[in-house]
Parts: sequence; C-alpha cells; structure tokens
Amino acid sequence: MAFRELQVIEIREVLRLWAAGRGYRTIAARSGMDRKTVRRYVEAGRLFGLARDGTGREIDDEMISRVAVTVRPGTASVPGAMREHCRAHADRIRRWVEQDRAGGPKVQRLLARHTGVAVPLRTLQRFIAEELGRGGRGRTVRLAPPPSPGRELEIDFMQAGEFTERGSDRRRMMYALICTAVSSRHQFVWPCTSQTRRDVIEGLEAAWRFFGGVFGVVICDNLKPVIDKPDPVKPKVNPEFMEYAQARGFEIDACRRGRPRDKGTVERQVQYVRGDWFAGERFGSVQEAREAAEHWCLEIAGMRTHGTTGRRPVEVFEQYEKPSLLPEPTEPYDRPRWTDMTLGRDGALPVEHSLYSVPYTVPEGPVRVRYDRATVKIYRRNRLLKVHTRVAAGEHSIDSGDLPPGRAALVTRSGEDLLRTAAGFGAHVAEYTRRLLEGPLPWTRIRHVFRLHALVKRYGADAVDEACARALELDVVDVTRIRRMLEQGLRRRGLLRVPAPRPPSRPDNVIPLRFARQADEYRTGRRPPPGEPDATA
Repeated sequence: MAFRELQVIEIREVLRLWAAGRGYRTIAARSGMDRKTVRRYVEAGRLFGLARDGTGREIDDEMISRVAVTVRPGTASVPGAMREHCRAHADRIRRWVEQDRAGGPKVQRLLARHTGVAVPLRTLQRFIAEELGRGGRGRTVRLAPPPSPGRELEIDFMQAGEFTERGSDRRRMMYALICTAVSSRHQFVWPCTSQTRRDVIEGLEAAWRFFGGVFGVVICDNLKPVIDKPDPVKPKVNPEFMEYAQARGFEIDACRRGRPRDKGTVERQVQYVRGDWFAGERFGSVQEAREAAEHWCLEIAGMRTHGTTGRRPVEVFEQYEKPSLLPEPTEPYDRPRWTDMTLGRDGALPVEHSLYSVPYTVPEGPVRVRYDRATVKIYRRNRLLKVHTRVAAGEHSIDSGDLPPGRAALVTRSGEDLLRTAAGFGAHVAEYTRRLLEGPLPWTRIRHVFRLHALVKRYGADAVDEACARALELDVVDVTRIRRMLEQGLRRRGLLRVPAPRPPSRPDNVIPLRFARQADEYRTGRRPPPGEPDATA
C-alpha cells in the first residue's frame, strides 16, 4: 500500500483533535484517513511534547515539521564500497584537486594508479562535490531586480547561422548583437556579419533609437572591441569605446572572464533568439534580417508573456523603464580615430592625405592625432597643441600663426600680412603694395612686395612713401622704377630727403692695419660733377 503523506493543515488538525480528547476512530472519521495513519502522527507528536490537555498550545510549525520528518518513511542510503574507498583516500584526492588542480578524469586515473581500484567517474565527481565541496554545479540564485528601472542594459553577441547573400550566392555567417533591458526583458536584436568595434557602436546606436533613449549602465562580457584587458576588479576599457560611452553618457560594467551568469538575463535570450527568430528563415541580406529582427522584437518577443515577470516586456518597458532613460541622441555619432605620428622639421602632419600645421614653437617628436568628420586635434602628452577644421583630401590647412615670424606671407602666398605691414610704412606704400598684389602671378607679385619693403629698410619709410606717391601719380607700378628713383634721379636732384647712411662703427679693441691705404686713394666709380677735376686722373 502506498504511503500517504499529509499536508501541514491535515497534520495540524490531527494533533489538535487528539489534544482536545478525541479518539483515533473519531479523528479518522473526520479527516478521512486510516486509524493507523492517525496513530503514527499522534505518537510522533507525543515524542515532541504534545499533551492531551485540551489547549494544543504547543502545536506550532516547528513541531509539525518534526512530526512530518519522523513519520516520513525511508532512511539515508548506506554508502557503497566505492564511496567508502574515496573516503579512505580523501586527503589524497583533496590534494590532487586543490593543489594540482586536476580534473575528475585525471583524479580517476591517479586514484587507480595509486590504489589499484577504478572508481566510477560519476561516483568520484559526486564525492568531490558533496564531501570535499569542490566542483559540481551550484544552486541557481536569481538576482534581485535593479533598484531603478531603465538603468541597466545587458548586451552580448551570438552566432545566428549562415545565410546566402542575394545577388552573389555567397554563403556568409550572420551574427547578432542582443540588447536586453534587465527590468522589463524587452530586447533589441542587431544582425551583422562581423563582431568589430564598429558593429558594436552601430548596434548600440540602433538600440538607442529602438528604445527611445539611452540606458545608464551597459553590462557586457569581455568583448575584444570593448575590453582591452579583462580583470575582475579593474578591467581596461578600449579608449575608443570609452570615448563613445562618454559621448552618450552611459557607464560600462564588464563581467568576469568565463562567468556568463554575471549577465544571465541576456545569456538566457541567446537560445530563444536563435530558435524563435533566425531558425527557418531565408534572409538574402543583412538589411533584410535587421528589418525582420526589429519586427520580431516588437510584435512577437515583446508581446509574449515572459515566464519570469509574467507580463509582456513591451508593456513593462513603456510603463516603467522608458520614462527613466537618458535622452535619445539627436545626431549620429561621429566616430573618431586616433593615430600616433612623428612631427618633423616642416612643422606639419599629413592626415588622410591632407596637411595640417603645428605651431613652430613645438619641437620635433612624437604626437597623437585625433580626427573625425569635422575636426583634427593634435596632442602631445595629453596637452592639446592645435585644433584644425577638417579639410578634403588633397587640401591643406596651414595657419599663418603657426609659422615662424616673417615666413607666413611667403609660405601661404597671402597678401593680407604684407598689406598690414605696408600700412605701417605709409599710405602710399600700402596702396603701392595693393597694386602690386593685383597681378595674376602670386609668387612673382609677392617677391616684388618683399623687394619694396626691403627698400623701406634701406632708405627709410618716408623716402619710399614719397617715391610711391610720385609713381602712383604717373600710374607706374614697378619696384625697379622705385629703386631707380631713390638711387639716382630724386636723390641727385634733392627732391627726396634721404637720410645719410650711418658710418660703420669700429670697435675700440680693433687695431688699424699697419700698411692700410687711405680711402681717397681708391677709385670710387662715381663721375665728378662738371667743372670738378678728376682726382684719379
């Protein structure tokens, strides 16, 4: 006859009636059970202090639990010979497992080698797990939900399977980035053909659009595009992905290596996504798979009744999580690139077939360059040296302020600096400079301006300004003519007040040469005025 185990309410009723003075026959009739069963429970209750005083105050949950255990048939199984053999060599087995880190099959071979007894592998594994407390599968403990909904998002890559690309008939492997909200279990699937950093960023960008906001914490495993060096305490996050996290305002929480249960919510969805979304489909392109995945997430996976929460993920997400998300990005992410370069003597760096200048005060050496679609930034030892606006390939971005003094006009072939310099020499010099720069040949005209400014240094600004004024009256724009006016005609007629050149100064510590000839003994090459005898004749 099968054993009938009573429930808690039934055990309490049997004990209560007996304590109130009822007999076994009466209790059996009321409870609908056999008198022998009533007797066993009553005798067990009397062992734990049950008294027939009519009150039943001593009947509580602890007594009922002890009575149920006592009445329940069956005893602990007697260990077999193999378990006893393992117990006899427990110290040796513990040393192999803890110190030598040997696995179950290796311990089985070692034990047979040293004792001559081949213990079954499963018996040995149960002994190590139960009595040594090593290995074995532990109990599953569900994590408590996050304190604030809309804060945590778990991500993971999965390998969906192969598909035939339409048009080329090429067999390719399809992967998918799964993003699961921890609180609501609402998820987003982003199919792709690789698992690079670009795929992770593009998938998260699509996830923010799908969810309508950004989660505050992204929990991931040690993806190589995200984590450069795994560590249980201080994982090293990839700088490029960290910059993306800073731009979107979320934090990165990396799991431990080889611990998928740290992100069990998204891990549990891998099998479901592969079997319910990808299985049986015949996608011809990644774009087609992405459209199907988004529809599946909203209409099928999002509208099912989840086994843990007992509610539809979409409804829970819309009600509790979406209002707590960070704002959705309004502009697409401009993914930057970093590269190490060496600054040379020219003070310029080639970036994507374009040239960008660096201040001339920066010495030669290594620099780090960050560039995106809009800007180019140059760093040295975390110090920002220069910021340029990105130009098209083949063009240059040369800042005149980065060039050494006096070189900007010549290098940039720009007359603005020359015009500002000429304005300081006089109004007519400035106008003459402007007329010189109107020519079609930039290099030639700039050299003419440099020669004009050299005349200012030689003859003075006043003299050159007056010569330019007279040349402009005659509409003569020629630097050579200005020089001739200064050297010959105007100076000889006294129309220009040219300051006399300063005699060269002789240092006090220089001793004159012993056989030096007088200066008037040399032919100067200047013809004497009419009526004056030639001293060299």
